[in-house]
Amino acid sequence: MYGFLYRLGTWLLQKVGVAVLIAVVALVAMGIWLYARDQVDAETRREEFIERLEASRVEIVAAQATALQAVANLKSEVREQERRVAAANKIIANLRALESWWESLFGNAEQQAANVQQVQRMEALKQESAGKIAALTEQLQHAIGQSEDLSFQLTNIEKDLVGAAESESVVSHYVRNAWDQSKGYLLIALLVYFFGPTVVKLLAYYVLAPVLSRGKPIRFDTELVAMPHVRPSAVSTEVKLWSGEVLRVKEKFLQASDEHLSRKTRFLFDWAIPFTSVACGLTELVEMRNTKAGERSSLTLSNSDDPHTELSVIEVPEGASLILRPSFLVGVITHDEEKVEIRRRWTLFRWQAWVTLQFRFFEFVGPCRLVVAGSRGVRAEVLQSTSDKTQPARRTNQLATIGFTPSLDYLPVRAETFWGYYRNMNPLFDDLFAGQGMFVLQETANDPEKGGPARFWQAIWNSVLKVFGI
Repeated sequence: MYGFLYRLGTWLLQKVGVAVLIAVVALVAMGIWLYARDQVDAETRREEFIERLEASRVEIVAAQATALQAVANLKSEVREQERRVAAANKIIANLRALESWWESLFGNAEQQAANVQQVQRMEALKQESAGKIAALTEQLQHAIGQSEDLSFQLTNIEKDLVGAAESESVVSHYVRNAWDQSKGYLLIALLVYFFGPTVVKLLAYYVLAPVLSRGKPIRFDTELVAMPHVRPSAVSTEVKLWSGEVLRVKEKFLQASDEHLSRKTRFLFDWAIPFTSVACGLTELVEMRNTKAGERSSLTLSNSDDPHTELSVIEVPEGASLILRPSFLVGVITHDEEKVEIRRRWTLFRWQAWVTLQFRFFEFVGPCRLVVAGSRGVRAEVLQSTSDKTQPARRTNQLATIGFTPSLDYLPVRAETFWGYYRNMNPLFDDLFAGQGMFVLQETANDPEKGGPARFWQAIWNSVLKVFGI
């Protein structure tokens, strides 16, 4: 349980670390792009911005002064109308006080009629002033609102002027602009990074793989002429050279040899396949020949750079052949100047080739002995018909396959479990072999000491080699 939690925590920390790295790289790249795109200096733009703010402040201050003056004038007019209403009320009150029953019976009728007319004029004056006061009050409220809005704008401009007056570094300026312009794309990139691989693998395993696995298997020969023999693998293996035999081997695998063997350098394994020879490291080989008649010479081969690599010798008799990936090839033993026959089998028009992205196979034809290297060991799986004549079939990890006899049916099938494929423990497709024959594989498909970027680039390179059957 603790081991699982530790691996989960490590995986999460790695994901978060890579996400932070993506964000930093994206912001730096966007900032550099913005800096390269800008044609005007940042300080010049800041000064122009301050000038525009100053001009806006002058305009707003003038507009605010006008608005305040209008407010003052409207208040003065409102007070004047209120004074007139008060005076009219006073006159009306005085005239009302003069009215009595005595005056109505014995008073001056002309004076009484004049007083009534005066009261009516004052009432009309009151109504007129009340209307003006209502209109002036509405105008006053609008002017006050306008003045407050101008005051708010002036406050914001003052804040902008204070902020613009403070010096902003070029770095912080471009980082802020880069964040503003790239935060949406950065969020999409992080979502793709966290969830994209899972979605792609789900679709590949449950949707594409079942469809792509359908089809007839590939078979290069109809029957097995002779079965190659695979010697048990070991960290170091001893190779015997009979008189006239020649070994061409990678120099780093040559550990010890008899002194009387003649030696020379072979710059390329086979000039007919130069790209394959270079890609597989089959260059600057050591060519060793036993020139003594009737005597057998001995050599010891081993990989001193990698203790996990084991070697095996595959003896391909005359008339037999083996489909082999040259990247596993360490050396070849032939008789005298005979060059091993290599047939190139193209499968461009086979459905399985497009499933596995392997369009070419190399067939090594006997008689010859092939020295191959595999991680943790090399072993052979022999398929033979049972007593009930059912056709045997076995699957293996596609990355572990070294070679197989041409008489076998070869078919890529979907990996057994999604979890193994999701955790990169197994490729999307396994190799399925059926019929009569043999296939050779290495014990482990991946190098346990490689991880992170090294494993990523190694996987890319292996994919390129796989397309050409290497």
